[in-house]
Amino acid sequence: MAQVTARTERTIDAPAARVHAALADYETVRPTILTEHYRDYRVESGGQGAGTRAHWLLQATQKRVRDQLVEVSVPGPDRIVERDANSSMVTTWTVTPAGDARSVVTVESAWNGAGGIGGFFERTFAPKGLQRIHDGVLAKLADAVRG
Repeated sequence: MAQVTARTERTIDAPAARVHAALADYETVRPTILTEHYRDYRVESGGQGAGTRAHWLLQATQKRVRDQLVEVSVPGPDRIVERDANSSMVTTWTVTPAGDARSVVTVESAWNGAGGIGGFFERTFAPKGLQRIHDGVLAKLADAVRG
């Protein structure tokens, strides 16, 4: 099994603190920035940053649905980490200041991929699909936090 990684980045016209707070708000902001690829979103406990437990179905492809139950940690003022209890997937959101009123948001997901020919296709195509999904979430985040 090889590790598979998908990474997406976007510059957002909003201060890093505002962007981080929005990303950490699983109760009110997160549901509004998720794309059509996410279904059955619910917060099971917490709702604000560390200690939050949230569930959703991620329609990664037409045939592939990931049932995700994530535990949220905030290891620093610039990072939010989501660990999926149902798989090896870990998604890290990093918010870096880029001047007074801008920030760069990077989202990186990594997981243990399948072996064999299936693993080859997963390593080849899954990152691109997840990058597209994350780019859509980042676009909606940018709209949500804009001045």
